[in-house]
Amino acid sequence: VSIAAPAMVFKSEAIVHPDEVREYISVDECPLSYNPQVMALLWDALATRDVRVLQRAMQSRFAVPSGCAWVNYVRCHDDIGWAFANDDVEAVGFDPRIHRHFLTRFFTGRFDGSFARGAPFQEDPVTGDARVSGTCASLTGVERALEDGDGRELELAIGRILLIHGIIIMIGGIPLIYLGDEIATLNDYAYDQDAEKVGDSRWLHRGAFDWERAEQRRDMETVPGRIYQGLLRLLQVRIHNHAFARGDTELLDTGNRHVFGFLRSSEQSTVFVLGNFSEHAQGLEARRLRQMGMRKTMVDLFAGQTIVATQELVLGPYQLMALAR
Repeated sequence: VSIAAPAMVFKSEAIVHPDEVREYISVDECPLSYNPQVMALLWDALATRDVRVLQRAMQSRFAVPSGCAWVNYVRCHDDIGWAFANDDVEAVGFDPRIHRHFLTRFFTGRFDGSFARGAPFQEDPVTGDARVSGTCASLTGVERALEDGDGRELELAIGRILLIHGIIIMIGGIPLIYLGDEIATLNDYAYDQDAEKVGDSRWLHRGAFDWERAEQRRDMETVPGRIYQGLLRLLQVRIHNHAFARGDTELLDTGNRHVFGFLRSSEQSTVFVLGNFSEHAQGLEARRLRQMGMRKTMVDLFAGQTIVATQELVLGPYQLMALAR
């Protein structure tokens, strides 16, 4: 292929243990690879409001050889499987089997207090093992909030969508956004009336593209408009800062189990990315900010605000910050 079609690049889709995924990645084999672990652990952090498993897994498995890159996504055309390593889950005190069952129940709406509206895929009635189907908007709480007419829950759901997409856009690699998620498309329950699709819950998020909904993408008074314009803003931050182009990624210990953090740096610039995975405001001590390398005055590239790193930094519910010196 290198001789006949030198512009072609191989991308791996290795649905195996996270340690084995990296065995496929090299300049001479697959310079690109889907990153199912990031997908699974972003949803894990949303359900638990705890970023420790995500942080631990990224610290040990995110780095790839020079000239290679991950393809990062929050969802794809298939189901969401809990493709994380048992030892990462055990290290923070969770039982892997029980934890996977919890995540399935949470994102299928079976767990009390869940904001999600999803469906199980290939559920084993004996073991309870399953994967999850659903659009990003329905899994993050938009569908439920609209049904309940709950404005606060809708704000939280929009925050969740922008948070997890902001991380795949900024953490390093190539972001993949599944068609329809950019306009907050909801689950399509009509698939069950089609004899060729009935029983396959993946059609829940494989509905025909909604062109009428897409027309709302420029209207910030609508949910599709807020999501679409928010994603454009995130992409603009990535495009216009050298740290996101080919910068290195360093995982940070924020000192707060609800706040995920990483550093993107290049010769030209440095950006600290922080994301609050909780519906409650979370603070980071000034001492911790200095330990992470922040200077006195920082600018949040996403919100366009200036913050002072000599005092406690407070992130609002599901807030994402991209702080540059």
